[in-house]
Amino acid sequence: MAHDVALSGHVEETTTGLDNRKMIMWIFLSSECLLFGSLIATYLVYHGKSLIGPFPGNTEFLPDGRVCTEVAALFSWDCHGIFNIPYTSISAFVLLMSSLTMVLALSALQNNDLRKTKIWIMATALLGMVFLGGQVFEFTTFAHDGLTLKSSLFGSSFFTLTGFHGAHVAIGVLILLSFYVQAQRGLLTQANNLNLELAGLYWHFVDVVWIVIFTVIYLFEAPNL
Repeated sequence: MAHDVALSGHVEETTTGLDNRKMIMWIFLSSECLLFGSLIATYLVYHGKSLIGPFPGNTEFLPDGRVCTEVAALFSWDCHGIFNIPYTSISAFVLLMSSLTMVLALSALQNNDLRKTKIWIMATALLGMVFLGGQVFEFTTFAHDGLTLKSSLFGSSFFTLTGFHGAHVAIGVLILLSFYVQAQRGLLTQANNLNLELAGLYWHFVDVVWIVIFTVIYLFEAPNL
């Protein structure tokens, strides 16, 4: 009987009708929502309260009323915003495009087209690596301008939030590369496409979180640039 069930492709389902593994993934992503929600809330609480620059956008006065330019001269930073919205917009576009390639990879696997599956999995991983490379370059530029994890409230909340997201992207890239290796060895097939689907759920979640982060951190500062 167990052998017949295995051949029929039957999977264990919860009372919701979802596969057990998919339910676990949704629970995990829900906990991740709480994590990023708390990090975003922390950033918003500290937003505009840093007394030491550099700042995300142009500012004339510090929160305590002092003139920014007079204080900035003492610390070798100025009062212009350090965010480069066009550059970060390109990085955001790259990451969003990776969601499309992830969908194409899963669709190809479900249609038993292993060649296209490998192509789209690698394309997704490469787009993720391009995003990470852009983030490393951005962090390096900010550090050169004087913004570090320990420099101010803004630096601490900014690097913690975006750093955690970057770590999640890096984990996603490693997962995708492992699937590519499995596909190369013939271990990733149409029959176990759920594994790739679960990885896709994680990847799409990471992309959606970046939309929120990009809007809250970067676009909210755009009018001040």
